[in-house]
Amino acid sequence: MLNNKTIGVVIPCYNEATQITMVLDSMPDFVDRIIIVDDVSKDQTVEVVIKYLQNNTSALKLTSNLQKEIIPTIYNRADIEVHQKNIEELKRFPPIEILNKNPEEEKIIVIKHLKNGGVGAAVATGYKWCKDHDIDCAVVMNGDGQMDPNELESICNPVVKEEIDYVKGNRLIHKSAWVIIPRVRFLGNSVLSILTKIVSGYWGISDTQSGYTAMSNHALNSIPLYNIYKRYGMPNDVLVKLNIAFCTIREVKIKPVYGVGEQSKLNVIKVSFPILFLLIRCFFKRLHTKYLIRSFHPLFLLYWISFIIGIINTYFLYHLLANFFIPDSKTPTDYLIIFIFLTISGFQSLLFAMWMDIQDNERLSR
Repeated sequence: MLNNKTIGVVIPCYNEATQITMVLDSMPDFVDRIIIVDDVSKDQTVEVVIKYLQNNTSALKLTSNLQKEIIPTIYNRADIEVHQKNIEELKRFPPIEILNKNPEEEKIIVIKHLKNGGVGAAVATGYKWCKDHDIDCAVVMNGDGQMDPNELESICNPVVKEEIDYVKGNRLIHKSAWVIIPRVRFLGNSVLSILTKIVSGYWGISDTQSGYTAMSNHALNSIPLYNIYKRYGMPNDVLVKLNIAFCTIREVKIKPVYGVGEQSKLNVIKVSFPILFLLIRCFFKRLHTKYLIRSFHPLFLLYWISFIIGIINTYFLYHLLANFFIPDSKTPTDYLIIFIFLTISGFQSLLFAMWMDIQDNERLSR
């Protein structure tokens, strides 16, 4: 425990047989549960963890809250509906098998996906276990050893001491970032972080792709865990879901770790376009849900005005470009005037919308 709050560490694994023992050996004593989620590894990851399970008992017994029976009263119908929903949503997660003999008292929980789902699906499964066992702070650490367990306490402290809903480790502000992080990854991460600022509404974050995170129990119960993006765009998707749920966020400085034996499974070209489409979809989801359905805000109109003006303006831009590049082509002067007017109007609408967006979400960054 940390500050009398339970700590659970979710470790998604795929072919981490050579690294997972190092991660488990270095786990701090204050961690109450380590939830290993194997996403159908092709190596001996599961066998290595099962072998590690000896002397794995914990003084803290945790029972799933799904087994609790709620006695109906005239006032707790909402609690019963939420409890029933938590039970039924198990069907929306990938099928799993828990390999522990006594999971209520063992510190390391081994969950095996019966079907490969992706890193996001593995994290969601771990989050679901933490949610169902009332873990106060759910941390995500990769199984490849790229996250320093000595920094785990600094990741957890804002959650357990200040009731921050979500904490992300930030590698980019560390003084060694430009030296340690490969240049292509550094630049790619920076571009994705800029885009995710706009998409998520958390304008103060700068390392959106960091997977070293801590989530409060309140946040676990505020977002649809089963709907988390299954692949490498998971951190971006989670941020949007948290923003829609009005969850608070903070970044803490962590060191970038490379060269510890990890093997990258990320294909930049393969994941770039899916993540781009995910960001576009998430942006409009956030606008529609947060600023139209839940509570109307003028920035919803300003964003859409700028988008509509931009679409209309492409017609005039086409004619202006045709007049410039195609010989004997003549575009009316009125088109130039209209194009300049629409460009200025659309840009102003976009800037005002972004300014309102920043102001409205400033309270969520602590």
